[in-house]
Amino acid sequence: MTLWLCLHFPRLALECQDGSGERPLALVERQRLLQVNDAAAALGLAPGQGVATARALAGDELQLLARDPDREAGSLEELCCWAYGITPSLHRWREDCLLLEIGGCLRLFGGIAALLASVDRGLAQRALSCRRGLAPTPKAAWLLSFAGEPAASAIEQPLAERLAPLPLARLAVLLPALGALEEAGLARLGDVLALPERALGRRCGREAVTLLQQVIGRAHDRPPDFRPPLRFRARHRFGYEVTGSEELQPAIRHLLDALVAFLRNTQQQTGTLHWHFIDARGQRQALTVRASAETGDAATWAGLTRTRLERYPLAGGAETLVLSCDELAPATPGGGDLFAEAGAEPLASLRDRLRNRLGQQAIRHLACRSEHLPELAAATSPEPAATGEAACGTLRPFWLMPEPVPLRAGDDGSLHGHGRLVLLHGPERIEDNWWEAPVSRDYFVAEGRDGGRYWVFRDRRRDRWYLQGVFS
Repeated sequence: MTLWLCLHFPRLALECQDGSGERPLALVERQRLLQVNDAAAALGLAPGQGVATARALAGDELQLLARDPDREAGSLEELCCWAYGITPSLHRWREDCLLLEIGGCLRLFGGIAALLASVDRGLAQRALSCRRGLAPTPKAAWLLSFAGEPAASAIEQPLAERLAPLPLARLAVLLPALGALEEAGLARLGDVLALPERALGRRCGREAVTLLQQVIGRAHDRPPDFRPPLRFRARHRFGYEVTGSEELQPAIRHLLDALVAFLRNTQQQTGTLHWHFIDARGQRQALTVRASAETGDAATWAGLTRTRLERYPLAGGAETLVLSCDELAPATPGGGDLFAEAGAEPLASLRDRLRNRLGQQAIRHLACRSEHLPELAAATSPEPAATGEAACGTLRPFWLMPEPVPLRAGDDGSLHGHGRLVLLHGPERIEDNWWEAPVSRDYFVAEGRDGGRYWVFRDRRRDRWYLQGVFS
């Protein structure tokens, strides 16, 4: 069954600029009020009034805002990313609507009522005014969004009966030529649907016939589906300045939930987040949070963000919080430690917390350089070496002495360091540095009386024994 859900946001242009507060606000376009919030409507303001009339009614407490098409488009794209988690078949309609094809996912949600309840929960978090319409065609769903909140049982009624009471002016918005029918006394959609198509075409043109056919489902009407963007961006407006880190936490978690839903829906992960804190004057503070590996876990990012805020607190207040993520990678299944203790923090998580608290360069990893001599082969690097173990050899310890420690050799050929040492494996001969100071050594793995294992070598040129490292 094909079923379309229209989410119509009649005050999106105003509400995307935080127009839902208690102060009277009005959106202005060409010196006329385009949209007003509830506080302004209570003072007698209405769309279509002039600016001078609005100021006379509301006085100095009225705040006038200019329309911001870029912000409206951004808000609608954020809504599309959220709705993509409901159905992959959706698209934007006009400048304030989303059209979702939900017939294919009703079984997933357990029916139309459960799906609409899920939609309501998502919209409640965004504080946007919304009207809904349900119909077998997208344009009919849009028209019915003006008719009031639809019941789940409305889809069982014939579409023509549901459309008949609607004013013809609603459809004339899409095709002004239909205004000629209003002048002829046809005021309702039912009046137009009763006309023969040939008569309608003679009076209003073939476009009017095609439009009516799309509304009732007799002509194809399926624009391209929405495709998620290559980056993520979402914002939260407080409506007042927030100065403390703890006050930011609910908004941070809300934006991270939106990010995780986006990553899950698009099957991606990220290793870098960018937070922007914007004050009432528009000044911006930026904070970057990084993880050692791409992840889509909200709890991980929440903890790392809190750690960064503890180290770099806000210099001022924040009225708007923006989360952006440009570095996305395909999601890969994560492998946990099979033998890790319950509740133990993974090493990667500890490393990320330390880096975000102390700085990216504060934590370094053991690595191997392409050198034959062990004292020159060990190094540190900001990132773990992918082939460090292979370069160092399987019988070489990571714990090396700063300088080889001399060992005592007995007259009977025994070695003494940490007690008497017994050679277990070897030798491994290393000869190097012939061009400067020739080195020739035979390396062995030795065991002491305490059960510890040590890496020792005999300097073949000096005929002396040394301790080079200790196995863990």
